[in-house]
Amino acid sequence: MAKTTKKETLDKKNESKTEKIKYGNLSKQQKFVLGCLLILFSAALLVAFISFYVNGQWQSDQSAVSQLGDRTEIVENWLGKFGAFLADLIVYKGFGIASFIFVRLFFLTGMFLALELSTKKLKNTWFWDLFALIIVSVLFGFFATSAPELGGTIGYELNLFLQDYIGKTGTLLTLLFGLIVYLIFKIKLSPEKIQSYFDSTKKEFNSELASIKKPQEAESAYNLEEFAIEEEDPELDNIHLKSNISQFEINKEALKPTISNASEIDLNPVLKPVQMDINPVTVKTPVHTEEFVIEKAEEEDIIEENLASRLVADFGLFDPTLDLSNYKFPTLDILKEYSTGGITINQEELEENKNRIVDTLRNYKIEIAQIKATVGPSVTLYEIVPEAGIRISKIKSLEDDIALSLSALGIRIIAPIPGKGTIGIEVPNKNPTMVSMKSVIGSAKFQEAEMELPIALGKTISNETFVVDLAKMPHLLMAGATGQGKSVGLNAVLTSLLYKKHPAEVKFVLVDPKKVELTLFNKIERHYLAKLPDTEDAIITDNAKVVNTLNSLCVEMDNRYSLLKDAMVRNIKEYNEKFRARKLNPEAGHRFLPYIVLVVDEFADLIMTAGKEVEVPIARLAQLARAIGIHLIIATQRPSVNVITGLIKANFPARIAFRVTSKIDSRTILDTQGADQLIGRGDLLYTNGNDVIRVQCAFIDTPEVEKITDFIGSQKAYATAYLLPEFVGEENGINLDVDISERDTLFREAAEIIVNAQQGSASLLQRKLKLGYNRAGRLIDQLEAAGIVGPFEGSKARTVNITDLSALDQFFNNEQN
Repeated sequence: MAKTTKKETLDKKNESKTEKIKYGNLSKQQKFVLGCLLILFSAALLVAFISFYVNGQWQSDQSAVSQLGDRTEIVENWLGKFGAFLADLIVYKGFGIASFIFVRLFFLTGMFLALELSTKKLKNTWFWDLFALIIVSVLFGFFATSAPELGGTIGYELNLFLQDYIGKTGTLLTLLFGLIVYLIFKIKLSPEKIQSYFDSTKKEFNSELASIKKPQEAESAYNLEEFAIEEEDPELDNIHLKSNISQFEINKEALKPTISNASEIDLNPVLKPVQMDINPVTVKTPVHTEEFVIEKAEEEDIIEENLASRLVADFGLFDPTLDLSNYKFPTLDILKEYSTGGITINQEELEENKNRIVDTLRNYKIEIAQIKATVGPSVTLYEIVPEAGIRISKIKSLEDDIALSLSALGIRIIAPIPGKGTIGIEVPNKNPTMVSMKSVIGSAKFQEAEMELPIALGKTISNETFVVDLAKMPHLLMAGATGQGKSVGLNAVLTSLLYKKHPAEVKFVLVDPKKVELTLFNKIERHYLAKLPDTEDAIITDNAKVVNTLNSLCVEMDNRYSLLKDAMVRNIKEYNEKFRARKLNPEAGHRFLPYIVLVVDEFADLIMTAGKEVEVPIARLAQLARAIGIHLIIATQRPSVNVITGLIKANFPARIAFRVTSKIDSRTILDTQGADQLIGRGDLLYTNGNDVIRVQCAFIDTPEVEKITDFIGSQKAYATAYLLPEFVGEENGINLDVDISERDTLFREAAEIIVNAQQGSASLLQRKLKLGYNRAGRLIDQLEAAGIVGPFEGSKARTVNITDLSALDQFFNNEQN
C-alpha cells in the first residue's frame, strides 16, 4: 500500500504541474486574440504616455479631459481624447513617469497568452514590476516636488504621507531600502558580483602595468651540452629542428624562476667539442608570480556568465530548471589553492638529468641531434631527436638503464611521440607541484567547454587543463593500487559535474561498498542523486541492493528507448531538444530526461560477492545505455581479467590507470605497459582507444567536498530524490496473485491490451492505461500468475499465451465457473 500511495502522489503532482500551464477555460483562439489585444493596448499606452510628455499635455490637454463628451474639444495627444484620458488617469493622477512600466507588463502578458507559455515567470514579473512602480513613483515625488507630472498624484501623496510620520530622512532611507531589495532579488545583484567587478578592474590595471614593466627576454648562448630556457613557441621549435647545432654559453648557477605555462628547454649537445673560452652569462627570465590569481578572477566571471545563460530559458521553450529556478552553483572560493600559482623550474636538476640521459645513450653508441625539455607539474618530458640511422627499438630497450642512471622512479619512454618526429623520456620532478581542483575548475578551457558532461581531470605534462566529455567516452574504467588516487579521481569527476550541470540535468547513482568514500554526497540526495523507491539511503553500500539497482537501471534504459522510439529520435540530446521545443506531449508519458551517471567504487568486491548477477546488467548498460544518457564510471583496485572481463573491456574504451603494481595489470587496463612506471599521488594515464596521455590528477580534499555538498544541500531541493523504476525479478511474480479477489481493478482491461498487442510489456500498459511503472509492473505479475503472459526473460519481451480476445473471454468464463 505504501508503494501505491507514493506513486499515485507523484502522478498527481505531475498532473498538477501540467495544469499550471493552462489559462482558465479559454480556447487557443481566444487566448491568442486576447494576447494580441493586450499587445496592441500596450502600444496605445506607449503612444499616449510619450505624447503626454512631448506635447506638454499636463498643461494643454488637462482642461479638455473633463469635457471628453464634447466632440468639438481639441486635444494634442497622439491617441486623441482616449489617449488624453488614459495619460491623465494613469500618469498625472497615477504614478507619473513610472507608468511606463505598465506598457512592459501588458506587452509581456499579451505575449505569454498568445504563445501559451507558463504563467510562473509572468507572476514573478508582475510582482517585481509593481514593486518597482511604487518605488520609482515615490522617488520622483520626493525629489521632483515642483514637477508633479513626474511622480504622479499617487507618488506625491505617498511621499507626503511618509514624511508626516518618519520625516524626510526616514522617507529617503525607506526608499533606498526598497531599491536595494529590488536590486538583490530582481536584478540578482550580490556582494560577489560587486567584488568580481572590482577584481576584474584591478586585473586589467595590473596587466597593463605588467606590460609596461615587463623586461625584455635575454638571450643567452651556451657551450657544448649546456642549454637555455625559452617560452614555449611552436615556430621556434621548428627553427631549432631545422637549424645546425650551434655553440652557446650559459651561467651554470641554478636558476629557479616560477612560470605558469610549461617551458620548453632546448638541450642541444655538441658532438664535436670545440675549445673556447667560457664566459658565464647570467640569464634573466621574466617571472610571472600573479598570473594564477588574475586567471582566477576571470574564471569566476565566466562561471557567473555560464550560470546566467543556463538559468535564463529561451523564450517559448520548456525549461527543466524552473522547479529550482533559484538554484546557485558552487562558487570557486569554496575550493582551496594548494600551489603558489606556477611550476618551479630547477635549472640545475634539468641540466643534470639531461647530461645523464646523453651519457647513458652514448654508452650504447646512440648519438643525439637535439634534446628539448617540457616541464610539467610532476613530470618533465625530454624530447630527443636521434641521429640518422638509430633504431627506435634500441632506445626503447634502454628504459631500465636510463632509470638507473637517473636514480628516479617512474621513467617512461614514448617511442615515438604520436604526431612528432621525436622520442619522449618522462622523468619525475624532484619537487612536484600539486594541481588544485580550483585551478582546473576555474580554467577557461573547462568554463568554456561545449560538452554535455564535461570532466576536468587535471593537467598534462604541458601544464594544460585536461577536459574530457563523459557523454562521448561513453563509459569510464578506472583502476589503480590502493592509495594511488582513485577516490580523489572519482571526487574530481563528480565535482566537475556539480560545477557545470544543474540538478535537473544530471543524476548520480552511487555505489560505495567501502561505505566511507561517497557518504558525503548524501547531503545532495534530493538535488542530484537517484535511488530505488522505498529505500532510505540513496548511496548504496549493501552489495545485495546493487543487483536490484543495476536491473532497475536496465528497466529505465528500456523505458527511455521506448520514449525515443515514440518521439522518432536517435539519442537523448535530440529527444530533450524536441521536448524543450514542446513537440512531445507529457500526457503521453514523455518527460525531460536527465543524464544518469552510475559510479561504482571497488568493482572487484561486487564481482566477488555477486558475480554474474552484476556483470550481466553492467554489460547490458555498457552496450546500450549510451544513446539514452546513462553513463558508467567503474573503479577497481586490481584490474585482473576475472574482474575486468573481455565483455566489459570491449564497452569501456575510455580508461584511466593510476599506478599499478605490475606490467600485467597495466596491460589489462590500458592494453599497454606504462601504468607500472607511474609515481603515484594522482599520476595517471588516460586513453580513449587512441593515444595514451599522462595527466596529473587534480587534488580535492574531503573538507572541500564537504563544503560543496553543504553549499548545495542548504538550498531548496526537490521533494525527493530521482526515483528509478522498481525492479521486479522473476521469482517475485510467480505466486503474487493467488486470490482472484485481490486482482487490480484494471486487470481485465490490461489483459485485453496485452492480448491485442501480443506483447507482454509493463511499458505498454503504462502508455495505454496512463499508469505509473509500479502499478503496471504489478499488473504484469498478476497476468503472469494467471497464465496470460509468460515469465520474465531478461531483455526479451514476455510471451503472450492467449492468442485473441475470444480465447481471453473463454479464459475468464472458465475462471468464474
